[in-house]
This record gives sequence, C-alpha cells and structure tokens, in this order.
Amino acid sequence: MKKSIAVCLLILFACPLWALAESSESIYEMRDEKGRKIMALCGRIFEGDEYISGDNLLYLVTEVDDENHLAHAVCRGPEPFDAAASAQQTAQADEKPLICIYHTHSDESYIEGDGSESKTRNAGIFDVGDALTEALQKRGFTVEHSEDTFLPHDARAYERSRREAAQMAKQTPAAIFDVHRDGIPDESEYETKVDGEKTSMVRLLVGRRNQNSAANRAFAKKIKAAADDMYPGLVKDIFIGKGNYNQELYPNSVLLEFGTHTLDKDLAVSATGYMADVIARVLGGDTAKAAPKGGGEEEQSDSASFHGVIWLILAALIAAGIYALISSGGLAKMKTVFHEMTGGIFGGSRK
Repeated sequence: MKKSIAVCLLILFACPLWALAESSESIYEMRDEKGRKIMALCGRIFEGDEYISGDNLLYLVTEVDDENHLAHAVCRGPEPFDAAASAQQTAQADEKPLICIYHTHSDESYIEGDGSESKTRNAGIFDVGDALTEALQKRGFTVEHSEDTFLPHDARAYERSRREAAQMAKQTPAAIFDVHRDGIPDESEYETKVDGEKTSMVRLLVGRRNQNSAANRAFAKKIKAAADDMYPGLVKDIFIGKGNYNQELYPNSVLLEFGTHTLDKDLAVSATGYMADVIARVLGGDTAKAAPKGGGEEEQSDSASFHGVIWLILAALIAAGIYALISSGGLAKMKTVFHEMTGGIFGGSRK
C-alpha cells in the first residue's frame, strides 16, 4: 500500500498539474446535419458557437452531446466576405505600426521539436512567437513580443494574461495576437503546402461573448480573406466560441493557433513568414506578395512615363532627319542636325 502511494506521488510531482489538465482536456468533434465531420477542437464546444470552414461556409452549433463530445451544427450557407477585405484595410500614420504578441498558454510546446507538449521553461510556442516577430519586423512593423508566462495552463490562464493584454491595448497597436498551438492529436489536420513547401495551417479563434465580438470577427475575416487570396489553404478556419479570450479589450484582436502539439515545430515556425505577409496585407505593412508581380501601380506608372519620353525623343529625331533630307542638305545636313540635337551624345568623337 505504501509503495503504491509513493508511486502515485512520484507521478504527480514529476508532471505539472496543468500538463495533466491539458492532456485530459476533451477533444470535441463537430458534425453537420448528415453526421459528417466538419472539424475537431481541443476544448468544449457550446450551443450557439459558430464556425467558418476553410471554404467559407458558416455553421451554427444547435446541440451538444457532452457525454460523447459531439457538437451538432447546421450549415447557414456561405459566410459573406467583403470583396475588398484582402486589400490593405488599416492605414497607419506611424512609420512602423505596432503589433503586440503574447502567449496566454505559455507552456504550449511541440512533441517533435521540443520533446514534450508542455514545458514550464523555454516552451516551443515562444519560438513561434519569436519567428512571427522577426517576420513582421522585416515587413516594416514594430513588434512587442511578451515573454511573460501565465502558468498554470488552466481555466484561469486568461484571467492572468488579461493584465498583459490590457497594457498592450493602451498602446493602441495595429493589432494584438495571442499566439497558441492546438491540442488535437491528428497532425494531418494542420499539414499543408504553400507554394509547394510543407508548412502548418493556422486556425483563428474569436470570442463571441464580448462587446468587441463583431469587430474581432470582422478582423479575423479580413485575415482569412487576405490569406485565401495570397496563400490558399494557409488559414484553416475561424472558430467563434463562447469565451472572450480577452478580445473585449481591443477590436483588432484575434487568437492564432499555429499547428498542433503532434506537428513538427519547424512547420509551425515556417508558417509565420506566410502569416506575416498576410498580416502586412491587412494592416498596411511592406510585403512583396501583396503587390502585383510586376510592381505596384506607382512603379508601373513611372515606367510607362519614362518609356513615353524616350519614344517622343526618337520621334523628334526621325522627323528632324527626314526634314534635313528634304531640305536639300542631304546626308551631310542630316548628320549635322542629328549631332546638334543630341548634344554630341551620338556620333561625337571620343576625346
């Protein structure tokens, strides 16, 4: 008996309580009217939650079977997206708009890359945050990346991270991102290819129980619209859940999930570069992907003007030459006129 108690105590103290809580967190499955699987979520799904699928269909949860961890949803049809949502939406007066990043679940890690799904120090999710920070900085943003931790990973984690989010909101940044990774066990649900390279999908989460919910949702849709245009398949979907995720503090706030704990961390890190392009498109930063392949309109306009001037000069020279020939001076006269009009650039002797 004493031996059994000792073993139990050893297991308890060898594993953080929040890691045990996360591993036992329910995986819910959402199904449509015909019983077909729509999506899976690490965490509870509630009646009234909404879901925008990868192909932009809107689902409303009408019934939840907590015993079997099933959510039944009805399809409401295509979710309306603003046709201009993939263009730059938020003009910033600052030379380098501010973006804030933090991690409510600051223990989240990747088994492949970190060796564990949960780490109390040097968690893998901070590597993802660092990569996103660097990518955004390269695209013209100032980035504040909080390295604060809000352990344990439990139901009150958002209460502890709220102070950080509130301090960030006071700076009126272009956006606030709470960066996470999912906890569904099937890594294939996040594996994708962008421009032929393997990477991770990104899920967007919005809380529906706050006064900024409509603005948060609109912001998430702008991100998905831009991603669908630039890198189809990068943004997995948008889940609109019962919580608030501290998003009531700021309208341009959304939770981003880069892959899941069973996915290779390198794939989650690689996705940050693509997401930085998408965010730059939405918020007005620098991104070559956001501009037409041949350059922006201003660049094309300047090029056209330059070529127009060249053609005018050539036309004038040709006209002058024809006139010189007709005026009986012949070729000698033409050579003289040409030399004078070009200032000796063409046909002049070397010194």
